[in-house]
Amino acid sequence: MSVLAPARPVPHPADPAEPRSAGFLTGLLVLSRRSLLHSFRDPESVLMAVLLPVMMMLIFVYVLGGAMSVGDNAPSHREYLAYVLPAIALTAAGFGASYTAVVVSNDMTTGLIDRLRTMPFPAVTVLLGHTVASMARNLVATVVVALVALAVGFRTDAPAVSLLGAFGLIALWILVITVVFATLGLLAGSAEAASGYGFILLFLPYLSSGFAPVGSMPGWLRVFAEHQPMTPLIDASRALMHGRPPGGDVAVSVLWCAGLIALALVVAAYVFPRRTSR
Repeated sequence: MSVLAPARPVPHPADPAEPRSAGFLTGLLVLSRRSLLHSFRDPESVLMAVLLPVMMMLIFVYVLGGAMSVGDNAPSHREYLAYVLPAIALTAAGFGASYTAVVVSNDMTTGLIDRLRTMPFPAVTVLLGHTVASMARNLVATVVVALVALAVGFRTDAPAVSLLGAFGLIALWILVITVVFATLGLLAGSAEAASGYGFILLFLPYLSSGFAPVGSMPGWLRVFAEHQPMTPLIDASRALMHGRPPGGDVAVSVLWCAGLIALALVVAAYVFPRRTSR
């Protein structure tokens, strides 16, 4: 009588490997590249980001420069160019960042977030990708404005450290205004609404010391101009560009920027999960 050997267990096929997440950094790089490619395929946005600030600078300098008294000397185009250059750079940042609100709103309403749920990308990298791309566009526009200013007569004896400090303040504001506009894009129900919500922010440089001394304004407007973020930011950048000590304007500017970024991040952290869960 033979003894039957116990049957060997049939091996089960290996469980399919779970999809691995691409990770935060990979998602950020991919979506930043996507945002940059989309912006460069939109020639209107490129013209807005680069040519508009250059045209503004030339118009302000050559139309108003000969009539504006901004120093101890007689009005001159070159003196007004040195005065208005920081305001032009910061104004350009606002116009360039306003495009971010539109594209963020489009991504929130056209199904990109739903698509990302099926892919190994954290959804928040959509916002960060647009922020990185906007920073890159606006920094390029700032460099172009500086080069054109040098070509039409801007000169300074400021040391390199001061110039880097001025550029750093401008870059900080570019980050601030980009984050703010990205948050407005989250709040808006459409791209048209997104572009309209931030419209008031684009006027802040005009209501500051950017284009005319605050002392020349009527009293009610002077109070507002002295207590909004653009005036200390422009005054500090202007002082650094000319090698003068900026005083307390740098600290005030950094505090304004930190507060605005914190506010925008709190709003985005509250709104984004609720928009993406619909």
